Amino acid sequence: MTGAGPPSRFLKSVLRNGLGRYVCQLQRLTLTLSRDAPSSRGVREYVEEKVVDFARQNPGIVLYVCPKRSRVPTVVAEYLNGTVEEKPLTSKTADEVAEIIQTLANQSGLEIIRIRKPFHTDNPSIQGQWHPFTNKRSVLNVQEIGQPCLLSPQK
Repeated sequence: MTGAGPPSRFLKSVLRNGLGRYVCQLQRLTLTLSRDAPSSRGVREYVEEKVVDFARQNPGIVLYVCPKRSRVPTVVAEYLNGTVEEKPLTSKTADEVAEIIQTLANQSGLEIIRIRKPFHTDNPSIQGQWHPFTNKRSVLNVQEIGQPCLLSPQK
């Protein structure tokens, strides 16, 4: 049977992020808006009121604001792994624009997919997985037929 479901992969860290200091994966944001279109009003309010605060909180992100005539307002996010994501901001309020931009800043640039297993290693153990009886005597794990169970309460 072919894999007709959503794509999946093992859980992994982007560029081993988190093993040293944190590196924000968002490299560049480009806000494109129209100076006079009514659909760009929320983006204009965001640029006037909140874009400086975002730039101060995220000094590692380059932020471009491109006013163009009669354009659909969009935000283009470019990540360190080369992924480019574009989102339309038509008829959004300044708070909704701030939420979308903060979401883009928190993401890694990888598409959201189903995770196969909650754990994975690049160097699997040849001994097998650990369990409670790994380093115990095997007598504790074996009992003869007809003997009372060691874990049952005694009367």
